[in-house]
Amino acid sequence: MCASHFILPNMTFETFCTSITSAALRAVAEHWDAARGDRMMPSWQQLKPSRIAAQLPIVWVYKYNRETQEFTGRLAGDRITRHYGKSFRGIKLEDIHLPDALADVYGVMNRIVEQPALFSSRGTLFRQRDRTGTGERIILPLAGDTVHCDGLIGASDYQYALANPDYGPVELLAEDERWFALGPEQVAA
Repeated sequence: MCASHFILPNMTFETFCTSITSAALRAVAEHWDAARGDRMMPSWQQLKPSRIAAQLPIVWVYKYNRETQEFTGRLAGDRITRHYGKSFRGIKLEDIHLPDALADVYGVMNRIVEQPALFSSRGTLFRQRDRTGTGERIILPLAGDTVHCDGLIGASDYQYALANPDYGPVELLAEDERWFALGPEQVAA
């Protein structure tokens, strides 16, 4: 999944948000920002699905257990579920993604929860045998106490001719990665 890391110096949330080309992903990021208010990040409970109803088909959410360092699916929108051929609810990350890609997927997700950081990528987002899907993806941290990350909300807006889970497993990819570390005057390195 890891491709080139594009670090934007002195990036503000507004810069992060305006760098998102997908209107659907920008709406998710803006809702995340509104839900957090003056806190570092919002909790899962502070998000209002009705405010991003049009984007829910491309949204996915994981819970993060700090003690075990495991990610467990909380939900996946209809389009994501159709593409993978299964719901993410209650399923561990390693049961969703290919073993070969798992280290990279964990690397990105762990960096987001540990820093915490905001992530976006665009270009080729996944491969399914000889087919690829292109678009844009964002991943944003969540925290029940608004300080210590205990989950992620992501969204993937992509173009793909035929979402068919029977065609083969989905390999997650990332190009043109952009990172923004949350906190006073921090930039991800």
